[in-house]
Amino acid sequence: MKKKPVSIRNIADELKISVTTVSFVLNGKAKEKHISKELTKKVLDYAKLINYRPNQIAQSLRTGKSKILVFMVEDISNNFFSKLARIFEDIAYEKGYKVIFCSNENDDEKSNELITLFNFRQVDGFIIVPSPGIKETIENLIKDNIPVVLLDRIFDGLECSSVVIDNEQASFDATQHLIESKFKNIGFITTASDQSQMHGRLVGYEKAAIKNGLKPNTLQIPFNEIVKGKGKEYIKNFVDQHHDLDAVFFSTNYLAQSGLEVLKEKNPQLIKDLGIIAFDDNDMFKIYDPMITSVAQPMIEISTKLMEVLLPLLKKKDASEIHQKVVLKTELIIRESSLAK
Repeated sequence: MKKKPVSIRNIADELKISVTTVSFVLNGKAKEKHISKELTKKVLDYAKLINYRPNQIAQSLRTGKSKILVFMVEDISNNFFSKLARIFEDIAYEKGYKVIFCSNENDDEKSNELITLFNFRQVDGFIIVPSPGIKETIENLIKDNIPVVLLDRIFDGLECSSVVIDNEQASFDATQHLIESKFKNIGFITTASDQSQMHGRLVGYEKAAIKNGLKPNTLQIPFNEIVKGKGKEYIKNFVDQHHDLDAVFFSTNYLAQSGLEVLKEKNPQLIKDLGIIAFDDNDMFKIYDPMITSVAQPMIEISTKLMEVLLPLLKKKDASEIHQKVVLKTELIIRESSLAK
């Protein structure tokens, strides 16, 4: 027969004190409620002795707080998102929160399904890297007083807290660096997307090229084609059709990975001959020959800011009252691949 779980009433009956007193002690409110140190120790020692575990479901129903956050990204296996998630998990844990991680694959249907599920389970708040068509869903969360912080990308005209980087400036600076390294025919390989982060990177590249009298030369790959594994085919065709390229700027680390594979398969010397920059750093970039220059996002600062922005929303009775929009700067890590040949 399954053993019946111990309740705070069992503790109260055994120690001959009130259930309320036990509850205050176990919830860390002994000092606030002027419960003596001796009685507090007595309750905690007994709870430990009988291996008491609180009923989390009942507790969340009583307090209205689950102490659980959802961290939804495009693809949790992506190096950038997985590193960010790991850092955020530690920061959240220190604040008393556990984190559920999930991937929406930049798909609206999956995003909506996951948000509905976790909202029904009454999680306390969401960190969301939104897919392109869920603006209304985010809007409804805010109207329902659910704490939400958008990460990496935002929706124009939506009043929602967010933590992003200055994608346009980062892309401009990276392209400018290639130009200053004497590269003149710089290809920009990106996804065909109107989402804010990708739009900013494209605009930054184009502005730098035009400012220096160069002609922008872009390849925009449909995201669903990348998901199908056809990204390399698009990149190969682009390189084959543009023999005059002397540099390539990849707008994501997964496109850079595919692009480097294409160059190596086509002609290993191309990796050394072309100027190369990748958006988002990757540990693997340091062991290439040459080492790959990258635009690095401030992982620790992003994670810290996410919690700083989310905490007031979690504590506020009306989470729709305050919106913080944080824009952070990147670092261009210059390595061998982008230096003048």
